[in-house]
Amino acid sequence: MWNNIFEEIKHINEYGNEYWLAREFAKILEYKDFSNFENVIEKAKIACKNSNEDIENHFGEFTEMVQIWSWVERWFPSFQLSRYACYLIIQNADPKKETVALWQTYFAIQTRKQEISEQLLEDSKRKQLRDEMSKHNVSLAETADKAWVKYYGVFTNYWYMWLYNWLDVTGIHKKKWLKKSEKILDHMSSEELAANLFRATQAEAKLKRENIYGQDKANLAHFEVGKEVRETIKKLGGTMPEELPASDSIKKVEKRLEKSNDNILE
Repeated sequence: MWNNIFEEIKHINEYGNEYWLAREFAKILEYKDFSNFENVIEKAKIACKNSNEDIENHFGEFTEMVQIWSWVERWFPSFQLSRYACYLIIQNADPKKETVALWQTYFAIQTRKQEISEQLLEDSKRKQLRDEMSKHNVSLAETADKAWVKYYGVFTNYWYMWLYNWLDVTGIHKKKWLKKSEKILDHMSSEELAANLFRATQAEAKLKRENIYGQDKANLAHFEVGKEVRETIKKLGGTMPEELPASDSIKKVEKRLEKSNDNILE
């Protein structure tokens, strides 16, 4: 019911973006006096700013013709609201109003559904990338062995050192508050795994392409690949790998995905 009402008053602009008109939204929240609703909007705008969101992206000001009496119309200021703006308005509206309380419950449920959906998406990406990393690490180890790399742990540390701002395996464990027994790759987000997967494939390709042999030359090659990947992340304005927080274990991810699949089958 609530979803139908909310979607029925949705508008789409010429760019295909959805929005809601403040006065229409005020009516379904049973705010008879729009000036009172404007006070709620101001509170929502403050919440938006405190969330480091651009207010103008969610509260678009404009003027609209409003009928005062059956024969009189006047121009009044109003807002085009994003879905996020509507959520903030609901959270800042008067909970004593029964309608508002019901809408707060509705939005809380929708938000939770979205969180679960996003979590499952991230879990799926992590699982896929972690599996790919396992495959490519085996392939990279075989290529390194053919390149006469005797100390694979040292070889591995070289790409960590540049990609992670001179942190070796031990340093990364400390930085991310991981136990010595925990594998770094098992606690990487999809973003971090993707960067490492790219590094692994490019390092292997470089060893083969340039016919690199010997521990020192292979170490340097791995170091250079890590450097290039880090520079690319920097140019794109991304978060450096060492600053990305450790995610929960890949084993927990697999359990969540398994549970999700079981629920679908039921």
